[in-house]
Amino acid sequence: MAKTDYKSNEEYHQNFSGDILLRLETVRSIAKEIAPEAEEIISYQIPALKLGAKKYLIYYCVFPKHLSISGVWSEALLEHFKNELQDLKVSKSVIQFPHTSPLPVELIKNIIQFRKNEFEQ
Repeated sequence: MAKTDYKSNEEYHQNFSGDILLRLETVRSIAKEIAPEAEEIISYQIPALKLGAKKYLIYYCVFPKHLSISGVWSEALLEHFKNELQDLKVSKSVIQFPHTSPLPVELIKNIIQFRKNEFEQ
């Protein structure tokens, strides 16, 4: 059974290697670049970055076939990125990036920046 009592984002990342670890580290570094003030935490046993007391900028995690970023996406965010997201599995809270495709770094940057901007309004 997989470990489910992570105490830090680093501890979560240590369970992966190769391309999967690189994908995780890429999402983490993008989020930290955009929001260096964000606190790294474990929430729901996955990595998250938190702004202030109750604002979760992003959650991210790995599954066997994809990497997910999650949050409670606003309708504005989903509408703004609908063309870029059309070929991905998307819900009101999760966007999945299959391991069989390159990680869309610019899209992830733009989504995280959009989300941070929403919190700052």
